[in-house]
Amino acid sequence: MKGFGSGRIREAARSVRRGDIIAYPTEAVYGLGCDPLDGAAVYRLLELKQRPVEKGLILIAARFEQLRPYVAEVDEARLRPALESWPGPHTWLLPAAPALPGWLSGSHDTLAVRVTAHPVAAALCTACDSPLVSTSANPAGRPPAQNALRVRLMFGSAVDFIVHGDVSGADSPTSIRDLRTGKLIRA
Repeated sequence: MKGFGSGRIREAARSVRRGDIIAYPTEAVYGLGCDPLDGAAVYRLLELKQRPVEKGLILIAARFEQLRPYVAEVDEARLRPALESWPGPHTWLLPAAPALPGWLSGSHDTLAVRVTAHPVAAALCTACDSPLVSTSANPAGRPPAQNALRVRLMFGSAVDFIVHGDVSGADSPTSIRDLRTGKLIRA
């Protein structure tokens, strides 16, 4: 993967721990991310995106265990469809943990989560030892960035750290499905 280096991943993880906003390649587009428990960083990211907090956000992780503290307990059999789709470009709405900060779930009682198969995004989550907020790198109403240069052109120095790499080439953002109902929310 072009531009993918463990030193840059460690540097990006340090940036996240400082409360910074980072940009990185994902399955379909560049994403913007931060520490999901750092409210100041999340609100700064939402301001960059011009995204209302009520919409909620997606968390990505390298493995499901990183997401467990953020979601309510779900019966293993009921969770099976999500687990069998991961790692991969499938986002699922799971019941939010009772104490989940509202800046993550927005006005919903669910949280959008994905175990990513993208090697850079997964390496970031591993280096941070935590999931990351993951939202497309674009202000509301504009097409998402497909590369690091577009991120810099859109956001300038407002994005603190950019991890260079290739998106995986998916044609559209990841699908979103509600685990409780099986309903496809976004194709």
